[in-house]
Amino acid sequence: MHLIITDARLARSRAIHLSGTRLILAGLLLSLCLMLVAVTLYHWVFLKGAREGWPIVGSLVRLVVKDEFAERDRFMRANLDAMARRVGEMQARMVQLESLGDRVLGLAGMAPADVQKSDGRGGVLVSARNLSMEELQSTLDELERLTNQRVDLMTVLESRLFDQHIRKKMIPTHAPVTGRVPGSAFGWRVDPITGQSALHTGLDFQADTGTPILAAAGGVVVTQEYHPAYGNMIEVDHGNQLVTRYAHASRTLVKQGDIVRRGQKIAEVGTTGRSTGPHLHFEVLVQGVFQDPQKFLSAGGTAAGAQVAAIQPHASPGQPAIPAAGR
Repeated sequence: MHLIITDARLARSRAIHLSGTRLILAGLLLSLCLMLVAVTLYHWVFLKGAREGWPIVGSLVRLVVKDEFAERDRFMRANLDAMARRVGEMQARMVQLESLGDRVLGLAGMAPADVQKSDGRGGVLVSARNLSMEELQSTLDELERLTNQRVDLMTVLESRLFDQHIRKKMIPTHAPVTGRVPGSAFGWRVDPITGQSALHTGLDFQADTGTPILAAAGGVVVTQEYHPAYGNMIEVDHGNQLVTRYAHASRTLVKQGDIVRRGQKIAEVGTTGRSTGPHLHFEVLVQGVFQDPQKFLSAGGTAAGAQVAAIQPHASPGQPAIPAAGR
């Protein structure tokens, strides 16, 4: 396209050549300018009409604003209803959690009265009516408070149950020699070497040389030595001044300072020291005082404990305690 531009007196002229690309760019530029002008006028007219209360423009603005608020209100109401349903489900789960917490409290040996309850009514209640934003926020805050309280409770329960678990593992209730019938039990008997009455301070397990000796509970090895009476001997400290002793071993597998777990192999049966044959002499001491190992094994439900209970002799209360190792 060629455009010729002349002045009023036709004294000068100028020719402009427009190609297809230039025409397209010029059209786009013109369209953009028209759109900007239209948007500016529309915005200016509606704002001015809304502020000054022009009849037609004011009605249109109120209509648009009303529809916008109605749509926003429907959207918020739908979301509030959905949130209220979710809060109701959370409330039901909180009630179940409180019931579960009470049962676990019983297992942990704690009375429900020892733990602060919410208000005795099972927590917050979400009704079926439409909730306002303030009511919903208040309900959520209450649920958060109850949740934090339950978390604290479960933390206490976890600590109590873990403590009970550890204490149970530290009590010598595991049979030190499995699958064997105990020989001499704890109590007064005729010493097989001297032929005199003496207190047998432990429990004997008859077994072949090399039979594994197991730790009756977890603890720390405090003694691993050769004793003239006990032979190769191991003592394990379980805390609270509770010690177990394993005597007459042919071979010891742990040393002083080692940490052993419940049921771990720590030695092998033998006949070292003051012994008349291969066996394990097993003792339990509390605050340095000899205790009947059968009581501990019976508490653990072991077969050895049950078998010893049937043959356990009763010491006379008037007789002095004279330690006598060996069979």
